[in-house]
Amino acid sequence: MKLTKLSAAVLFGLASSGTFAAALDRSGQSISSFLQPGNYFEAGISILDPSVSGKDLSGNHTGDMAGDYYFPTAALKIQATDNISVGLLYDQPFGADAEYTGTNNFVASPADGVLPGTALTNGLPVVTANPTGSFNGIPVITDPSTGLPVAIGLGTQITGNTSVEVDTQNLSLILGYQPTENFNFYGGAVYQTVKGNVKLRGSAYSLFNGYDADIPEDNAFGWLAGAAYQIPEIALKASITYRSEIDHKVNVNESIPLIAPLGSLLVASGALPGSALAGLNSSGETKITTPQSVNLDLQSGIMANTVAFANIRWVDWSSFSIRPHKFGQLSELAGGLLPSLGKPNGFNLVDYSKDQWSVTTGVGRKFNEQWAGNVSVGWDSGAGNPVTTLGPTEGYWNVGLGLQYSPTPATFIAGGVKYFWLGDADAQTGAHSAAGKFEDNDALAYGLKIGYKF
Repeated sequence: MKLTKLSAAVLFGLASSGTFAAALDRSGQSISSFLQPGNYFEAGISILDPSVSGKDLSGNHTGDMAGDYYFPTAALKIQATDNISVGLLYDQPFGADAEYTGTNNFVASPADGVLPGTALTNGLPVVTANPTGSFNGIPVITDPSTGLPVAIGLGTQITGNTSVEVDTQNLSLILGYQPTENFNFYGGAVYQTVKGNVKLRGSAYSLFNGYDADIPEDNAFGWLAGAAYQIPEIALKASITYRSEIDHKVNVNESIPLIAPLGSLLVASGALPGSALAGLNSSGETKITTPQSVNLDLQSGIMANTVAFANIRWVDWSSFSIRPHKFGQLSELAGGLLPSLGKPNGFNLVDYSKDQWSVTTGVGRKFNEQWAGNVSVGWDSGAGNPVTTLGPTEGYWNVGLGLQYSPTPATFIAGGVKYFWLGDADAQTGAHSAAGKFEDNDALAYGLKIGYKF
């Protein structure tokens, strides 16, 4: 059976399996390049073109809110001795890119609702519009026909769209030990940077309408460890890799424009003591912990020049959350003032209710000394449903095709394409309040990679 040269060939033609995964997952954090024989270098790029749209609770169309994005990868592996290997891997494991447009509850308008009418506001709803009069010293909007107040007007105009952008980078330095031809034990350090920007706009976010959070770039270290087993004669290879969570502590630059007018109103009406607003002007660190994960990769020859492969990935998204300092202070205040929220201890800007599981499986075949190809099927569980308005999909199914051309025994160029059927999702805000429904969405991913064995 001619299988010994297939182990490197079958996966190269695939577009990255993580290009549209649960929560913020992107690259899939593969280390297959480190497990290639001899000295090896590769560089690649993946591009995703998603289409994600839905309706808000009022039935308004959101338009396509998912942005196109790309991310590069690169790897260098050196077989220093018969028993020692060293690798340097670069990827962008997590990220987000989305923006709402049009006329809907995720885009600011001149008269967005801020709070419903409760005892705190004398039964009058609170909106961002300019007041047209005054009632008992409170700025109100009156009914022209009766002159009676129908809402409290904050006179704070919010503009813009809800959007999110998150970028991360990983640089992994790996040391491997091969006691025999069959076993490989490896581990190393992971250097990670993270930065992001979030804008919340529209009535869906209530008193957080107009909220901005700028997360400056931060760096921190984690680690990885794993083991691999192979039988080269039959193209059998199995590996398991654990990556640790990585803690970042940042001072997020936050702006909450509705706090001043709304706070003044509630204090003036006696609904809130002035001391309750003190924490909203304080500053403090925000902890962001990127999740731990496990990758299991399997591959085996099944006939001459043909192999089957599978990847199983788990990511601990249920332990992930982001609660910037001022956002958290306001959410705790809101949870106390509005028992109907059911959040007396506040809530997060982003969190997920379940862990992510994903599976990719397929078959690769070597056609001749220069050409190889593969087909694959993938599934992703998502990270729970309902899910954040900043990424309103629940998992996917996909199919992929890949092709590799090797002009010389030491070089190759590979490309792949995948089509994704994205899972329907109910969108919710950080307070876990229903915000919309997103259905019948899809995405197309492309990948290109070059490699050199030396």
